[in-house]
Amino acid sequence: MMTKRYCFSCDLKEDPQLIKEYKEYHAAGNAWPEITKSIKDAGIVDLQIYLTGNRMFMIMDVDETFDPVKKAKADEENPKVQEWEELMWKYQQALPWAKEGEKWVSMEQVFQLV
Repeated sequence: MMTKRYCFSCDLKEDPQLIKEYKEYHAAGNAWPEITKSIKDAGIVDLQIYLTGNRMFMIMDVDETFDPVKKAKADEENPKVQEWEELMWKYQQALPWAKEGEKWVSMEQVFQLV
């Protein structure tokens, strides 16, 4: 199976309590099952989020069935995903250079060890 990798970044609000709560929502087994199902159903085979300070970094490995446009449309039409996204926005904030309405900003790969 061939996979492709996407990397994104987003900030959390600089509030230790909010960061603690966000991490609790994302601790093993705590993400809503409807959310993890929507991720897997879209062809995302692995998704990891890392945090330093209030800056997050997401690594997303997808299979050949993944289509970002279809995933975005499915998310828009899924009330549970919309509820999750609204809840998460309590903790998140846009990067200073994000486009209007953009939450997770795609990152440019600048190095790869070969």
